[in-house]
Amino acid sequence: MTPVKQLYIIRIVLGIIAAALSAVVAFMLGNATDISTFVNSLTVALVVYLLSYYILKAVYKNKIEKQSKILSTAVGMYFFTWITFFILFYTTIKVFMPA
Repeated sequence: MTPVKQLYIIRIVLGIIAAALSAVVAFMLGNATDISTFVNSLTVALVVYLLSYYILKAVYKNKIEKQSKILSTAVGMYFFTWITFFILFYTTIKVFMPA
């Protein structure tokens, strides 16, 4: 498997993990009608993405020629996966654990 394909798979899995963390943060800190709940969740997703960038940069430093490609590869897939699973996890938490 090529390093670029590995990055795609890693980013998709990290998007799901970030969505679960974001859903828990959103449930614990806010209510569903407040915009700050979404902003806090988006911040969690951005932090996970940036942390993964620095870790993946160290791992794939010699495998991918352009270092900027590590940052930009699968960014759309990451956030699409994150928003999809965030909605799924947040809805599940709200239904099965009402406040």
